[in-house]
Amino acid sequence: MSETTEDLPADGLDAFKRAFRRHAAGVAVVTSLKPDGSPTGFTATSLASLAAVPPLATFNMAQVSSSWPAMTVGNHVVIHMLGPRSRHQAERMAADHDVRFVGGHWSAGPYGVPVLEDVTAWMLGRIVDVHPVHNNAVVVVEIEDGSLGDEDDALLYHERRYFKPGETA
Repeated sequence: MSETTEDLPADGLDAFKRAFRRHAAGVAVVTSLKPDGSPTGFTATSLASLAAVPPLATFNMAQVSSSWPAMTVGNHVVIHMLGPRSRHQAERMAADHDVRFVGGHWSAGPYGVPVLEDVTAWMLGRIVDVHPVHNNAVVVVEIEDGSLGDEDDALLYHERRYFKPGETA
């Protein structure tokens, strides 16, 4: 096997970035309301199921995120699972925070929390714990309600691109 630049030794940060770019992850969007009542949201690839009883999910986020002020214990969030049909939602929520809620791609859901249109599923939850780790945090959410959208493939993020299962570059 020939050696490429990707095979050369790397420092910890570089190794971390390269490895996780190759780790395909499902794509979700988390929405909430900031303390001033304005909508906020972000694209997340760190969504995980924590427990079935009680139904708990987790996601990770940077404390410098524009959505960070909404991540307080007791506040509600909506976790949206995305498919290829809703890829535009992932792209919009990863863009500049000033344009994330411009347009008719969402509506106010329970507790006024934004619910995005055209997603494969969404779950309403209450934040029950926040675990700061360096400049990031693990947020624990107890799921209270939810709904399924139209059936769709999963949306994966891999090597800085969105894919559906089985699709190649």
